[in-house]
Amino acid sequence: MRITRFGLQIPNFTFPGVKDAELFERIAQIAVAAEESGFDSLWVMDHFYQIGNIGPRTDPMFEAYSLLSAIAARTERTSLGAMVTGVTYRNPAYLAKVVTTLDVISSGRAILGIGAAWNDDEHAGYGFGFPPVTERMERLEEALQICRAMFTKEAPSFTGRYYSISGALNNPRPIRPAGIPILVGGSGERKTLRLVATYADACNLFGDLPTIRHKLEVLKGHCAAIGRDPAEITKTRLGGLVIADSTAEADRKARLMAEARGMDPARVRDYLTVGDPDSVCEQLAPFFDAGLDGMIFNMNDAQDLDPVRLAGKTLSAAFG
Repeated sequence: MRITRFGLQIPNFTFPGVKDAELFERIAQIAVAAEESGFDSLWVMDHFYQIGNIGPRTDPMFEAYSLLSAIAARTERTSLGAMVTGVTYRNPAYLAKVVTTLDVISSGRAILGIGAAWNDDEHAGYGFGFPPVTERMERLEEALQICRAMFTKEAPSFTGRYYSISGALNNPRPIRPAGIPILVGGSGERKTLRLVATYADACNLFGDLPTIRHKLEVLKGHCAAIGRDPAEITKTRLGGLVIADSTAEADRKARLMAEARGMDPARVRDYLTVGDPDSVCEQLAPFFDAGLDGMIFNMNDAQDLDPVRLAGKTLSAAFG
């Protein structure tokens, strides 16, 4: 089952002229525009402070699952998930309950996106322990087992090094008989992609075309080691998108974004896909040829809605 073909991530909640009391209405407008134009999934970050490559740490940030549940009430078809949940922020059994609640509210549209977490600043500010990466990866593996069990079994038990459950009830149950799909975020070749092969329905990668090709080969190797068909896993890439009616206008927007964030325009282009509809499709086609099943984008100008509509229509028409 393909988890998503085209997703829109909304990582930024700082919109010019929009007051805090009006923020959710603008987010809902973005979500509806994305759904109506052809995006089949919507994502928000699981952060408490804004992250550096998006904006100042003091910018507004919503709690991910509260926001996703509100978006669920305004949309009808799009899948909904966090890109990605930090494993250290919630007890995994509680996380399974939260995501199941989202699934029921949305009539079966939740995705559990999860990763090992990385933002030490947030951990310190909120009082969460920030263990070394090896421990975070071990915690992630236990959390994956617990969440899968609570999505698919009536009263599972599990005892691990860091977490345990005992006859844990999760009622109401997830809407889909197979449970809520799980996406693991990250590209670590030795640990993360092994967890993808072993436990996940989907993965999300980062990088340019050669990097993506390499990561997909590594994932194939992990799948072969355990006898799993890699085609069972939806493979996506997260990147930025700047699309406009003309390439000149898209280039102008990309340049302004780089200047506003204090970023090297050349490095921005490693992450961004920039152009008019035809050139955007030309840039993305090789990623699908390389073996990706889907793409997830964030858009710096999503609050204007028209770019979201143009992107959704362009992508769904060319690759849907």
